[in-house]
Amino acid sequence: MKSQKNGKNTLKPEITNISEFGFWLFMKGKEYFLPFEKFPWFKDASIGQITKIELWHGTHLHWPKLDVDLSISIIEQPEKYKLIAK
Repeated sequence: MKSQKNGKNTLKPEITNISEFGFWLFMKGKEYFLPFEKFPWFKDASIGQITKIELWHGTHLHWPKLDVDLSISIIEQPEKYKLIAK
């Protein structure tokens, strides 16, 4: 018996809104707010750069146009990760 071909990934992360203060990321049934104050890599990015997002290994997010990589744990608890590159 053959398995069916894998379908399209329905858990793809999605940017739901962008404001002057940050943006909202919806992923795996949860919505996260990423303020530019804590995630400065996105502050001067275009909408196209922010919305082009890839999910790697189920918990790792990659913005290829910005060369930014974040894990869900960093997004959920940014205070635990004090190092912020400029």
